[in-house]
Amino acid sequence: MVRVLAAGLLALSIPLALWAGVPEERAVAHLSREVPAWFAENRCYSCHNNGDAARALLLARAHGYGVADGALAGTLEWLRHPERWDSNRGDVRFSDKDLARLQFSVALVAAGGKVPVEALVRMQASDGAWHVAGEEGVSSPVTWGTALATALVRGVIVEANPAAAKRAEEYLRGLALGSTVDAAAVLLAIPGDKAAREYLLGAVTSDGAWGAKPHVPAEAFDTAMAMLALQGVEEPPHEVLRRGRAWLVAHQLEGGGWPETTRPSGGTSYAQHVSTTAWALMALLGAQ
Repeated sequence: MVRVLAAGLLALSIPLALWAGVPEERAVAHLSREVPAWFAENRCYSCHNNGDAARALLLARAHGYGVADGALAGTLEWLRHPERWDSNRGDVRFSDKDLARLQFSVALVAAGGKVPVEALVRMQASDGAWHVAGEEGVSSPVTWGTALATALVRGVIVEANPAAAKRAEEYLRGLALGSTVDAAAVLLAIPGDKAAREYLLGAVTSDGAWGAKPHVPAEAFDTAMAMLALQGVEEPPHEVLRRGRAWLVAHQLEGGGWPETTRPSGGTSYAQHVSTTAWALMALLGAQ
């Protein structure tokens, strides 16, 4: 994949050294290797590689970045057949079929496919949310958490089922903001929500990024989520976003990804690494 990208850029007379320093290109190259690798090694599809990371590559492609067809071919074929999702292989100790259905549905829409709306609506709770458990009450890159899941699923059903989307919006409007991701989820779904916007602006760390909550060290996932939410408001806070982008760029790993955001902080997880990288890439693409 790297050779393909490099050859294309060299054909345009762009120095390889310049390409190698572009954060988005490095992240695209990294995820282009990782997305197909999961199925090749595990014979199943995952929320992290074939959900979050696939969406990031689709967004990068839409922004004009070179994403080889082979990086997404298997994922796209899988996503186009929702009737197979429940029979997905995988280690039962770590499999969450409900979360997988939500993740694959959002990825399918990102790929231009038709979302299985009625199956999603059947999963909606009476309070309007799609409940997903986060670690220790704070959402993680892979597990999403209830607020983020509700915001994302609402976005893919809003035209097909306005009533269900309205119930989701009411849930988010009434949510007590207890974390960066919760506030970001509300603002993603409701760009005019002043409380969520002020929460995020008030939670910026001294180095220009975001942690899981105010007054805690910054992490890549929380920073990406806050940036994605603030990018969508009517008057984006450009200086805040500029500093957030600078923080993400400064913390990108040599291989093109980002250190995984885990709950609790400081853990090691391949799945969280891939999803953290996906969210960070999406934030950088939106901040251009």
